[in-house]
Amino acid sequence: MKTITFKRTVLSATALLMSFSVFAQEEKKFEIAPAADLVSSYVWRGMYQTGPAIQPSLSMSYAGLSLTAWGSTDFSSSSDETKAKEFDLTLGYGIGGFSIAVTDYWWSGEGARYGRYSTDHYFEGTIGYNFGEKFPLSLTWSTMFAGGDKNPENGDRYYSSYFEAAYDVNVWGISFQPAVGISPYKSQYSDGFGLNSISLKASKEIKLSESFSLPVFTQVIAAPEHDNVFLVFGISL
Repeated sequence: MKTITFKRTVLSATALLMSFSVFAQEEKKFEIAPAADLVSSYVWRGMYQTGPAIQPSLSMSYAGLSLTAWGSTDFSSSSDETKAKEFDLTLGYGIGGFSIAVTDYWWSGEGARYGRYSTDHYFEGTIGYNFGEKFPLSLTWSTMFAGGDKNPENGDRYYSSYFEAAYDVNVWGISFQPAVGISPYKSQYSDGFGLNSISLKASKEIKLSESFSLPVFTQVIAAPEHDNVFLVFGISL
């Protein structure tokens, strides 16, 4: 009995080491991923940002570490003085279902100076966990800790925080993602505890040829905190 137990232990340990080895080999691949979305309107955390916009991104990743540049420029304004422009940088790390990230948001608009870090940039830390394929629930908590996230009345830092729960499910070949986002206390998102966003996103790849499919999505968003609703259509490239 001891011999069988010992053999099982050795086999289990060997299998575990092999799985870790395979996981490490899969994770230690350097990847560069360019992408872009075209959206009918830009809504962020239940708040309207702009009308139709193009949102390009470039991500580099290696061994669980990633660096992503993301931007948004709207089509609705003809003048550079009113044209919305956003440029964000995110440094993240993920292992298993856990993830952490630090993001520098800059959305001062076309023609604005980029270097005003204490007022025009918003620095945010995020932690998250995904429970995996059997229970595809994702939980994230984000808190701004530096930059322009301040109360305009007294200059005190808000520490604006946002919690989101999202669940992924596939039905009839369509990927659905219901999500709920809340603001736990007074911040730039709300005057107190606020239900900022209740949304349902449906994504599908439309096959245009044997070798090319076009990913599209539609998202219904209710924003009780701001008494607003949105319907967003997007194309991913």
